[in-house]
Amino acid sequence: MAKKSVAAIDPQGKTILVRVDFNVPQDDAGAITDDRRIRMALPTIRSIIDRGGKAILMSHLGRPAGKGFEQAFSLAPVAKRLGELLGRPVELASDTGGADTHAKAAALPTGGVLVVENVRFNKGEKKGDDKAYVDGLAALADAYVNDAFGTCHRTEASMYAVPAAMKAAGKPAVVGFLVEKEVQYLADAIGHPKRPFVAILGGKKVSDKIAVITNLLSICDHVLIGGAMAYTFSLAQGGQTGKSLVEPDKLELARELLAKGGTKLVLPVDTHCADDFSASAARKIVKAGEIPPGFEGLDIGPETAKQYAAIVASAGTVVWNGPMGVFEMPPFDAGTRAVADAVAAATAKGAITIIGGGDSAAAVEQLGYADRVSHVSTGGGASLEMLEGKAFETVTVLDDA
Repeated sequence: MAKKSVAAIDPQGKTILVRVDFNVPQDDAGAITDDRRIRMALPTIRSIIDRGGKAILMSHLGRPAGKGFEQAFSLAPVAKRLGELLGRPVELASDTGGADTHAKAAALPTGGVLVVENVRFNKGEKKGDDKAYVDGLAALADAYVNDAFGTCHRTEASMYAVPAAMKAAGKPAVVGFLVEKEVQYLADAIGHPKRPFVAILGGKKVSDKIAVITNLLSICDHVLIGGAMAYTFSLAQGGQTGKSLVEPDKLELARELLAKGGTKLVLPVDTHCADDFSASAARKIVKAGEIPPGFEGLDIGPETAKQYAAIVASAGTVVWNGPMGVFEMPPFDAGTRAVADAVAAATAKGAITIIGGGDSAAAVEQLGYADRVSHVSTGGGASLEMLEGKAFETVTVLDDA
């Protein structure tokens, strides 16, 4: 269902409340190590302030206990970085929708930007049923914008109750450019794929992606399996998996998926394994299902990488969620790198290629392929739920176009 965009509202002389996803990684000293999520929100923020509006931004960061301020989860570094990117001062409120927020919102000049503190400092955020908290946020602005795709699968207060309250008060509630783009890419990929449609799924556990695999098998031409979850499939087929990460209680499920998938479900034919989880470990390439005792699979093997690349080469649409191996630790990044290279080459030939957030996004960023694919999602969990075929209540609640 098409939703009204931030581009369709006039922010001139108005205050716009924007839910963003500034849940960015930081080092032990609190320095931001990857500001991509902040940068992805800039078009929406600039659209508001450049057209004469005021922007109040709210986000979560990490998983605080919901018992008030925690320094480790403060949005202060985020506000500082945002100011650097925008080239203008960015205010930070010490609370979320409370007295300091309202005071700073009232003093905000035209074109001003205010970041309220971490919404998860308030226990009402997760539950979504604290009326005073919701009303405090809803009263801040003349319109609401959801530009937090990474949190669209969570009906927390700032994502659902706040826009619902603002709509009830006759205020617009719309999507930002990032959410609009994310939903459109994934909805088109699932609903109207350019074929052949190839899905690449990695990660640790089959159980994490049961619904995704099931849904994609019904709409894809090929579903390629990598990562540690491949070893559960291998074990289900009677293979030897050494000390690889497997889910013994999911063997019957794996067999059911294999039966359902038939030739669509493509498994590795070889494995790069090692006798220890380290770059200096003794390593060997073995056939799939022949990992010896004392060894663990850490990447797809070169023959698998070659076969997967050949399938991707002919694709019209590629959706990729989950790396092929331990991409953070060479030489076990080889499989993920080979697949990334194939996806980039397919993109250059006109394929629509979508990297589904999370570790996949981190991998293509780290390996230098982020600018060579059609779209890198900012939301791992949200992307997975879209690939499962689910709709988001946090988007449904917004105004229709």
